[in-house]
Amino acid sequence: MDIRTITAWTLPLLLAVGCAAGPHQVATTPDSSVLANEPEPEPIQQVDYEQLTDVELVQPGEVIEGRLESSPTTDVEVLPGYLVADANGLTLTALEQMAFSSNPAISQSEARVRALRGKWVQAGLPPNPTTGYTGGEIGNDGSAGQNGMYVGQSFITAHKLRRDRAVVAAEIDKAEQDLISARRRVQTDVQRAYYEALLAQKRVELAEELGRISDEAVTSSQSLVEAQEIPVAGLLQTEVQQQNAKVLLRTSENGRERAWRRLTAVVGGADLPVQPLAGDVRQRPALLEWTNQLARLQSQSPEIAGALANVERSRRALDRASVEAVPDISTQFSVQYDDGTGDTIAGVQVGMPIPLWNRNQGGIRQAQAEVTEAVRNVARVELDLNQRLADVFQQYADAQATAETYGNDILPRSQRTLDLIQKGYQQGEVGYLDLLTAQQTFSQTNLAYLDAVGNLWQSYVQIEGLLLEGSLSQGTD
Repeated sequence: MDIRTITAWTLPLLLAVGCAAGPHQVATTPDSSVLANEPEPEPIQQVDYEQLTDVELVQPGEVIEGRLESSPTTDVEVLPGYLVADANGLTLTALEQMAFSSNPAISQSEARVRALRGKWVQAGLPPNPTTGYTGGEIGNDGSAGQNGMYVGQSFITAHKLRRDRAVVAAEIDKAEQDLISARRRVQTDVQRAYYEALLAQKRVELAEELGRISDEAVTSSQSLVEAQEIPVAGLLQTEVQQQNAKVLLRTSENGRERAWRRLTAVVGGADLPVQPLAGDVRQRPALLEWTNQLARLQSQSPEIAGALANVERSRRALDRASVEAVPDISTQFSVQYDDGTGDTIAGVQVGMPIPLWNRNQGGIRQAQAEVTEAVRNVARVELDLNQRLADVFQQYADAQATAETYGNDILPRSQRTLDLIQKGYQQGEVGYLDLLTAQQTFSQTNLAYLDAVGNLWQSYVQIEGLLLEGSLSQGTD
């Protein structure tokens, strides 16, 4: 029997062993924990991942882009008070859609989910069979000895591959919560940048109005000086006020440029020229109640959900560590031709390590400690959210009280006072000092009101966004 005959005889055995090893090792749900004190991991629904396996393993060389059908999505939430449809201005909804498609933080989180899905596929694959040449007694009595081929296969026991996939499945859950967080952060950042730009736009309009009032005051003062009804000092004072209004206009325009640059960055780097924004800067958001917002934060926060996913992952990792010491089985089948006797010889080997010294004691202790760490981290995240909400809610409450007082009382009185004094000044009934005082009060009142409304919307958006912000400063682990 020559080597070609041996090869032809052993090749079907190789294929049979390889095919039998594959389906036997791939599982979809983990067994219960072998540790009596640990809770049993919940079964994992992995239908989508199995479908992903079938698709992507058909053509291993093909790169599949944009595959994220089961990724969590966050619908656009339009906050009350924002105008979302206006042919004369850019809407908040349009900006959010641009950010969802262009902001790199979302693409980064989506790539992380896809990477873990690939890891899930790989974690459940059994080891490949082995084959090779075997020879012995070569040169004995001048003969070629015993020559042949062997095939081998390792069998993973205790459903370790299933448990490996269970751990990765929990990592996927955590990554999907991170994706939800990334979308929330982007949405919050866009809304805050949008309102900052809208406020800067209103500041420019206010500065232009103050400049117009100052110009009218200077014109009136020049007429009164020529009529010798007021001294030249009155004209100089109004001209000083006019220059202050020009400075305010310039700084307001600079602030608008800054706001648009920040808005452009959070949208995703798109080239957004300065343009009108649709929205009413003076409209205040709805009232929020502390108890409701705290309950909403604790029940909906992706940060808590991600921490819980970490707990589940650590428990499944402990379940996996508890069976690490269970020996895997190695098998080998060989066929040789003995040149000296002309016989065909078959051999079988079955082996496994003996868990005498290494029973993964340290790995189990590490996994137990990581479960404790993950459980305590959930409590830490909840307390941290409570603390952060307390700070932001105080800012919201202060801004709400300030904006309400200015909007309902101070601002209307300031406007009416300026109108009356301006009219009296034009008729020569009021002195220039009264006019300057009224203009300064009107300017300060409007700026203070804009600051209060701006702080109100910033804190309101932050609370509505579950305290998630800073998408461009957050990186995946």
